[in-house]
Amino acid sequence: MFRDQKVMLDSDLAALYGVPTGHLNRAVKRNASRFPPDFMFQLNPEELAHLKCQFGISSWGGRRRARPHAFTEQGIAMLSSVLNSERAIKVNIAIMRAFVKLRQMLDVNRELAKKFSELESRIDKHDEEIASILEAIRQLMAPPEKPRREIGFHVREKAPQYRIRKRA
Repeated sequence: MFRDQKVMLDSDLAALYGVPTGHLNRAVKRNASRFPPDFMFQLNPEELAHLKCQFGISSWGGRRRARPHAFTEQGIAMLSSVLNSERAIKVNIAIMRAFVKLRQMLDVNRELAKKFSELESRIDKHDEEIASILEAIRQLMAPPEKPRREIGFHVREKAPQYRIRKRA
């Protein structure tokens, strides 16, 4: 992360594309108009010092004379179109296919979102009816209440008297 953006450094991208770092940087210089600041930027001395501290090695970067370039996601996609290696061509084709697939998925998601929105509007109209139906179902599902015994003094009717017979 540099300048609040996720980036990849030129040396890492050169390894990914199978070309020397110098070759990658020359291709970028030849096509400078394709790499605006939001696609690529060169690390300033403070950022480079921070990068060296992260690696814990004072001689990070070997014998580089220039500060490394950092490429954003858009810069990486553009880079694959200016490099001429076989791997760069394959990566560029894969990126284009991924963009097409992503666009198709977004279209499908838009359709689903539209249908979901329509469904929500239909449900909003029937909310009160649905709520009353659900309440009726809850009442039917509730266990029946046992009759409670009354608390307190109760006057009972006089119990029938039984006669006891004496034996003779």
